[in-house]
Order: sequence, then structure tokens, then C-alpha cells
Amino acid sequence: MSRIAKAPIPLVSGVDVKIEGQKVTVKGPKSTHEYEVHPLVKVVLEGQEIRVSPVDPDSKQSWAMAGTMRSLINNMVIGASKGFQKKLQLVGVGYRAQVKGKVLDLSLGFSHPVEYPIPEGITIETPSQTEIVVSGSDKQQVGQVAAEIRRYRPPEPYKGKGVRYADEYVVRKEAKKK
Repeated sequence: MSRIAKAPIPLVSGVDVKIEGQKVTVKGPKSTHEYEVHPLVKVVLEGQEIRVSPVDPDSKQSWAMAGTMRSLINNMVIGASKGFQKKLQLVGVGYRAQVKGKVLDLSLGFSHPVEYPIPEGITIETPSQTEIVVSGSDKQQVGQVAAEIRRYRPPEPYKGKGVRYADEYVVRKEAKKK
């Protein structure tokens, strides 16, 4: 039995939720999200909270899907009210980031600049030349964009140079001895 599925999702003020059959629509000040819930799960709106439960309480798969659906709906509620953000750091001499319109321009030690087109629904800010803040209302999309930017130059283990998450710890290796 999923402990996550048993927890109700509290509704934040300013967020409207509509449940029509298996379709859940969350509308908030930041955005609107729609999601088709799995058939093994039922979603009910009770007052100021959303409850997710399995259709068949004896099925292990129903409980697993209920936990997953509860997490996805909770992320929709948080995204519609507050939004999500990921911070990235550039570590290395000459590594820079700059937003030019709808493109993130990165200098990562290659012979050419790397240009990353910013997708719809995502905002990227560069508070300094070595910091990137990816924000948006869809948790999955924010994480995906941050991972794609990091993929251009992941941190290497000897000097720690590369693009890393702000809270990431890079395990350092010792250089070869003579």
C-alpha cells in the first residue's frame, strides 16, 4: 500500500481544480495543466483537498499508480501556484552563459559557442555569467531543460569543470602520480 497515495493534496488559494471522469484540470495564477489519470486510479475533490485512491484496493499495481498519480497532481498544483526552478553553475575558466532573446548562448570551452533554444513555457535567467536559473510551471519540463543544458558539458572528476546543478557534489579524483 502506497503511503504517498494516502496523503491528501491540499489546495492552495487561487488554484481551481476540475475533475471530469479521469481528466484533471488544474488552473492557477501561473498556468493551467491538464492530465488524464490512469484508469486504475480515482480522484475525488473533497472541500479544499484532493484525494487519490486505487480503484481496486487489493491490487499492488493500483496502489503504485495511485501514488504516482498523486505525485503528478500535486506537482501540477504546486506548478500552477508557485512554479519550479533549477539552478545551474558553470565552473571553468572562460565558461559563460547569456540569454539572447529566445536563445541561451553558452561558452563552454569548445571552438564554437553553444546555442540552446529556450522552449515554450520555460524562462531562463542568468543572474551572473556563471549562473543559470531555469524556471517554469511544469516540473518535468524544468528538469528536462536543466538536464539538456548540463549535458553539453557535464562536470569532469579531475578539476570539476563543467555545467553542474547548484546543489550537486562532484566527486573529485586524484591526478596520476609519476
